[in-house]
Amino acid sequence: MKAKENQATYWSDRYQNQNTGWNIGYASPPICSYIDQLEDKNITILIPGAGNAYEAEYAFNKGFDNVNVLDFAIEPLQDLQKRLPNFPKPQCLHQDFFEHKGQYDLILEQTFFCALPPGMRKAYVKKMAELLTPSGKLVGLLFDMSKTDGPPFGGSKTEYQELFGDQFEKMHMQACHNSIAPRAGNELFVIFEKKLSL
Repeated sequence: MKAKENQATYWSDRYQNQNTGWNIGYASPPICSYIDQLEDKNITILIPGAGNAYEAEYAFNKGFDNVNVLDFAIEPLQDLQKRLPNFPKPQCLHQDFFEHKGQYDLILEQTFFCALPPGMRKAYVKKMAELLTPSGKLVGLLFDMSKTDGPPFGGSKTEYQELFGDQFEKMHMQACHNSIAPRAGNELFVIFEKKLSL
């Protein structure tokens, strides 16, 4: 079996066995707050490693019709379709993120980056820049803690500055003030804008 097939099986098994500690059962409050202040509801949005995609459900119910969710595992995508039957099926992408093609104005990061082995982080940054439109934004939550025995894996503001700096500018990172209780003090809310020169 290929490595990525092993990964897909790994994540499907976790959903089937309900071993999904990252699943809080509702949309992440910091992501909701960000969505609430967006005015252009025609923007194209991608949520990779979307899991149960509560953030996609929240945005869709707020009138953002161009929300796309992507996951390696089929189970959470099926769950979204059950919860939200009118969500467009073509916008549920059962796919490897690194093989996905598309262009998006906004990509929302919620517990995807931290699930990847640290050795894949440079590839993640490159792929994010590739998928974003000129001046597109990567927005969401990154862990601000040292944790090497993941997933989830940790990281730091300094590390992210170095990692994302080649592809992104106007890099806003601040301690998240409205994290869920178990993650309080351990998250950064980030807004990274793709460099125009890329």
